[in-house]
Amino acid sequence: MMNNIIKTALAALVAVTTTVSPVSARRVTVAVNDVAKYVYPANVVKGAGSFTYMPDGLTYLMLTDNGTCVRSYETATGKETGVVLDLSDTRETKIPSIEGFSLSPDGSMMLVWRDSQSVYRRSFTASYYVFNVKRNILLPLSTEHPRQMSPLFSPNNRMVAFVSDNNIYLKKLDYNSEVAVTTDGARNEVINGVPDWTYEEEFSTSCSMTWAPESDMLCYIKYNESAVPLYSFPLYEGTCNPLEDYQLYPGSYSYKYPVAGCNNSQASIHSYDIDTRKTKPVSISAPGVEYIPRIAYAPNGQMLITTLNREQNRMEIYSANPRSTVVKSILVEENKTWIEPATYERMKIEDQSFVMISSRSGYSHLYRFSFTGQLMSTMTRGEWDVTDYYGTDRLGRLYYQSTRNGAINRTVTRVDAKGVETTIGQSEGTTAISFSPAMNYYTMSYSDAKTVPVYTLHDAKDKKLRTLEDNSAVASRYASAPRREFLTVTSGSYQLNAYMVKPSDFSSSRKYPVIIWLYNGPGSQEVLNRWSIDWQQAAADNGFIVFCVDGRGTGGRGRAFQDVVYQNLGHYETIDQVNAARYLASLSYVDADRIGVAGWSYGGYETLMCAQADNTPFAAAVAIAPVTDWRYYDTVYAERYMNTPQANIEGYIESAPVTHTSKLGCELLLMSGTADDNVHMSNTIEYVSHLQSNGKLCDMLLFPNMNHSINGCNARALVYTNMLKFFQNM
Repeated sequence: MMNNIIKTALAALVAVTTTVSPVSARRVTVAVNDVAKYVYPANVVKGAGSFTYMPDGLTYLMLTDNGTCVRSYETATGKETGVVLDLSDTRETKIPSIEGFSLSPDGSMMLVWRDSQSVYRRSFTASYYVFNVKRNILLPLSTEHPRQMSPLFSPNNRMVAFVSDNNIYLKKLDYNSEVAVTTDGARNEVINGVPDWTYEEEFSTSCSMTWAPESDMLCYIKYNESAVPLYSFPLYEGTCNPLEDYQLYPGSYSYKYPVAGCNNSQASIHSYDIDTRKTKPVSISAPGVEYIPRIAYAPNGQMLITTLNREQNRMEIYSANPRSTVVKSILVEENKTWIEPATYERMKIEDQSFVMISSRSGYSHLYRFSFTGQLMSTMTRGEWDVTDYYGTDRLGRLYYQSTRNGAINRTVTRVDAKGVETTIGQSEGTTAISFSPAMNYYTMSYSDAKTVPVYTLHDAKDKKLRTLEDNSAVASRYASAPRREFLTVTSGSYQLNAYMVKPSDFSSSRKYPVIIWLYNGPGSQEVLNRWSIDWQQAAADNGFIVFCVDGRGTGGRGRAFQDVVYQNLGHYETIDQVNAARYLASLSYVDADRIGVAGWSYGGYETLMCAQADNTPFAAAVAIAPVTDWRYYDTVYAERYMNTPQANIEGYIESAPVTHTSKLGCELLLMSGTADDNVHMSNTIEYVSHLQSNGKLCDMLLFPNMNHSINGCNARALVYTNMLKFFQNM
């Protein structure tokens, strides 16, 4: 009888194991080390090396790995030609090592720095030194101000302008003397010569000074942030780079951060005469100017001033004579929604004209203007976007990168003076180039979903001179890692680009849980044909399918596809992500009851919107550093896409995850760094408070003293390990 019972039990067990998906049923504990091998910093690939070209492009300089020497190399052959700086042999000053260097315009002087300390995303302070190459003399940039920011050589190589403690100083190298250009700088009140937090973060800049071509004047932007509200967040001792001063009592960090609808810094332009030491305001009398994202001198001595209104749908460029302070409008660019940041961030001033990326045709293309603002030529046309402009060489050949071979690809094209087009490198995948100053050599980088980044050096005739880095060690390390597969999915009348990462042992006869990873911020793209190894591969190793789709609002497909989200963030993006989830649920190899959604930053925001969608198809959600109400975020970004809360309060309310917490329809995990200066942890705290008021629960993990990136001390691996463990239980 016992044998019959055993046989019956075995038969039942066989029946169960043939009807329940082994992948769907398993709950394997994710190991931190298994995730760490795929994520930062383990997944970092090598670049071409930090080239600093001499002005003629025939020679380049590189810092040795130990930071003690700068050596010169012949560009054409890569042969070492000498030692430019040897810290063991310098005169006047001895320092053990440096972190980096930059050259004066003629290459006769160098600025070197050490002991750098990050300020915000791009900016840092450091101890700078000036090195005279011919005389082998190394001197501190300043003895009165030991830490400096954003030093800038004059065109004649004889002076360096720099910022220290919010003021601008001028080092005259011939006399080893120092002059104060400004004296009114004060923390959280007035900043001279470098941007405030919002300008740096949202206008991608870390220096607000420009030299006249004759080196007779220095122009700069002053930011009066005294009326900007002060934001503070706590600091703790912690264990990752511990802050010992806060062992028993927490400290705090305070800075000026204008949330949507609040006061911005008042930006003003000033010119400083080197000889007379007099400063004059360069005023723009036209009303409506809110931002000055760029100032730059043209070769003819004009200063070009780029301005935006508060709504950021009107850009006006002015030409100024900083000596007379006469200002004249030369160009107006307008859009019904917003001016794309690339329009002013990637504007390139050349010898006789300037080139601008404009979406006036509905797609981003190149336009050349004279210094009086006259349109000289439309350089590119087509139903595709230009994504970068590299310049025009002495033969009149222009180089640009675009989506002409599909939004997921980046193709580099050369157009000669007769209009003949040539593809540089591969037509598919991701190609980018960078030129020497004389445009006689260029470095090409290439990767696709299956190819690690490869860097090669070429001459102006496209002859490949040598491979600088092939990342063969990275390719070997991840040879068996799952790869992206590209596809399209339908959402209404739209075909959306997507990718899928499957387990290496994928079988269509099994059912798999899915994680949809998203970002979907305006103009962004996650679905790109380029090399990427990250937590997705760890997820696939643990039996998940990872899926990502670029919904409406993302870039690379023209302005109509982007602009639909204007003043209505989170609406169309959520529709597209929900439709993607429902598409996945229809696939025979997907466990429709175990589809999760996750994202970071804007992706965290959109994750919450998806988790709160009507009849959400998601079983679990993980939001990392999410924006939970655009009224909590900075003016420039939030208002670019939403206008001000005063003008669009209904849009702000409807687009806010905190508004819809009663509709949370799945399990939720929140993660945030407590020292996030970008998306403040208060976003997470306020969201949790709204959840509690609606009788809802969530899981939460905080990272003490971590910023928006949550890295260092293996934190990135912990973020993703926790995320995968959470999804294993959905």
